[in-house]
Amino acid sequence: MPNYRRNRVPGGCYFFTVNLLERRKHLLTQHIDILREAFRKTKQQRPFHFDAIVILPEHLHCVLTLPPNDDDYSGRWRAIKKHFTKDIPAAEWRSHTRIKRDERGIWQRRFWEHTIRDETDYANHVDYIHYNPVKHPRDWPYSSYHCYITLGIYPPDWFDRLPDFNDNF
Repeated sequence: MPNYRRNRVPGGCYFFTVNLLERRKHLLTQHIDILREAFRKTKQQRPFHFDAIVILPEHLHCVLTLPPNDDDYSGRWRAIKKHFTKDIPAAEWRSHTRIKRDERGIWQRRFWEHTIRDETDYANHVDYIHYNPVKHPRDWPYSSYHCYITLGIYPPDWFDRLPDFNDNF
């Protein structure tokens, strides 16, 4: 098994992008309750905190924080994917390799991870998550954006005052 270079910080805060294998499928929003349950089960077994999240039809972005002395985010993503996959009907196309390994064809094997460096990096990634859904977060139901407005973290006109996020990444 390959040993990917990943930055691991016990108790760290990370930005993730996790994709479906077939990007034209909309399984994440079609089965949002199953995905929420996968998050819930994994959090019970291996605690973590979502700082911000957006679920799009074929991928998700999130910032999550691990407990002190714990740096195993890979194990958590493996568990989330496993819980979600087992409750989805097996109707997807699978490559010969996935058939040989008895793997489903729902998720890309890997994910993209970025260790949050400081408060500015944190704010940029949280803002990116909330800005991302088709550039209309007010209309997207599967985002923590609405909680940030309700809690007063973002002002009601936050979206109207945003810079171009491509300049920050």
